[in-house]
Amino acid sequence: MTAPRAGGGVLPGTPTLGAFTSAQLRRLCAVAGLSEADADTYAGVLSESLGPAAGRPLDLPPPSRTFLSDDHTPVEFSLSFRPDAAPAVRVLVEPGCGAAGLARNGRAGLAAVRAMTRRWNFGTDTLDALEDLFLPPEPQGALALWCALELRPGGVPGVKVYLDPAANGAERSAGTVREALRRLGHHNAFDVLPEADGYPFLALDLGDWDEPRVKIYLRHDDLSAAGAARLSRMHPGPDPASIEAFHRAAAGDAPLLTGRPGLTCHSFTHTGTAWPSGFTLHIPVRDYAEHDGEALARATRVLHRYGIDAGVLPLALAALTPRRPEAGVGLIAYLALAHQQDRPPRVTTYLSSEAYAVRPPNKTPARSAQPVH
Repeated sequence: MTAPRAGGGVLPGTPTLGAFTSAQLRRLCAVAGLSEADADTYAGVLSESLGPAAGRPLDLPPPSRTFLSDDHTPVEFSLSFRPDAAPAVRVLVEPGCGAAGLARNGRAGLAAVRAMTRRWNFGTDTLDALEDLFLPPEPQGALALWCALELRPGGVPGVKVYLDPAANGAERSAGTVREALRRLGHHNAFDVLPEADGYPFLALDLGDWDEPRVKIYLRHDDLSAAGAARLSRMHPGPDPASIEAFHRAAAGDAPLLTGRPGLTCHSFTHTGTAWPSGFTLHIPVRDYAEHDGEALARATRVLHRYGIDAGVLPLALAALTPRRPEAGVGLIAYLALAHQQDRPPRVTTYLSSEAYAVRPPNKTPARSAQPVH
């Protein structure tokens, strides 16, 4: 499926995972208008969060077969766009990558989060309330803990953690999500969620957020545009026609997402109501486009539709890799349309590091693409 970046033994001067991804992050920060000082701070935090894997030469295989990215790089970037504002840069990292087993992976992830709490002086009450539920002694599932940083001017980011509802077994995922919401005061929230084919993530906002969210991600197999338009549970919610149009724009001529599934995210901020305050639709564009040139064109059209200047996006791709967009697929991994109460819609492009491999173009993406994770 992928072509390796490098092969053979470890050579002197070979880039390390930490140096490679930190350099990408610095360039991405420059494109988005963050200061050099902020870029240096965040690049250092990224390298520290990778732990021992940061010093791993890229001529070696990835530290683990993480499904955070197609080539198992434990880092993913994203740009979140709003009208008349600079894009927000985010970086997602698996701090425990390379640990022997999910239990050790989770402990490494917690240690990384605790280090951030000391650096930026924020609390972890919500994470503490769920630790035994999502990080049991013998966890199951596909991940232990991922950590995301929304990079803000001034060197203090917004922090998010991602946990796996399958930690106690995939068959218990729904019950785990229900219990997590109950512990956090959202007693009836689970009952308003739409039907789903799985529960891949629960995410928590930590640190400095205007309204910290609990976010529940749902998997939807064979998702159509019309089906996507019926999934929001916000009151009031987005116009269903706009959700349908986004699905069609992002997925191209794929009538159903028969390969990698679509995801929705339902955000809860207030315990006084069961209804979510946010809704996001995620389309895995890389499975439904021939190459990244096509994915870039789709993203550009979506951004223009929402009155957003798309000129930063090709610069962001160039900040991550010198390759031509037509030479592979997956540099743009997902396109997402987010709605939050009392705020304009947000378009997010999820961007792959490709530290280890470039996925070759799809020959018949809408019909033959198969899910990778």
